Amino acid sequence: MPADASTTSPLNLPVLFAKFVKIEHSVFALPFAYTGAFLAMGRVGDFWKMFWITLVMVAARSLAMGLNRVIDCEIDARNPRTAGRELPAGTLSIQQGLAFCLVSLAALALGLSQLPRLTWYLSPIVVAAFVIYPYTKRFTSLCHLFLGATIGLAPVGAWVAVTGELAWQPFLLMGIVTLWIGGFDVIYACLDIDFDRREGIHSLPVSLGVGRALWVTRIAHLLAVVLMMWVGLAFGQLLGMVYYVGVAVVAVLLAYENAIVSPRDLSRVNTAFMTMNGIISVVYIGFVAADLLIG
Repeated sequence: MPADASTTSPLNLPVLFAKFVKIEHSVFALPFAYTGAFLAMGRVGDFWKMFWITLVMVAARSLAMGLNRVIDCEIDARNPRTAGRELPAGTLSIQQGLAFCLVSLAALALGLSQLPRLTWYLSPIVVAAFVIYPYTKRFTSLCHLFLGATIGLAPVGAWVAVTGELAWQPFLLMGIVTLWIGGFDVIYACLDIDFDRREGIHSLPVSLGVGRALWVTRIAHLLAVVLMMWVGLAFGQLLGMVYYVGVAVVAVLLAYENAIVSPRDLSRVNTAFMTMNGIISVVYIGFVAADLLIG
């Protein structure tokens, strides 16, 4: 029997909300946002600028995930894999989920008020993407790339937060994130292929089959590495050999992530999704920061 959100202790709400938005998944996008900011600065530093960028990024991601959970609540309730999530399980109510989204939106607005005005003007585009993404799986198998592009706005936003203007270089980082996250979201979608087929949910595993969909992921990840090399060329005055060593390490990790998942063995999808991708994002920002500090 589902739990009753009205009986949830207020003391437990912070933990529930952290689980609600899977706060640990911030490790995917935040390092790339930092990369955009550091490359815009040409250095590692500026505590207060990074503080406000961090607030904006965490608030934006929390808003995006909260909206996704609210919009997909009924679908999650029908899926055995997701029925235990806070909204379908009843440990949080829809009203509490919406309240969390409003608080996240307020925190986002607060952070943006401390950054260049252009970030405020561009923010409706970002919030619109947060609202649109949950619906994409209802009509297109390219929903994975839309997710990646939505999260990929993070380094572009961080660049604008530092410089106050748009440029082409941070869109290389956006491309990396789009291909990387879009690719591993395809891997994750393999877990729900039977449910998605029954419910009419669109995904590449459903439309192409698991084997072909995993090849799409491999190609996407290869292209992400190519874009990482392009970043090194675009920022040749800032990045050197240390950065390229980091790209090589990321390439090896991506190869391993793809190697441990196959159409015949999906038992390590969660390892590929959470563990490996968390490591990859931290490794990438680590080598970028190291090169900037050394150079």
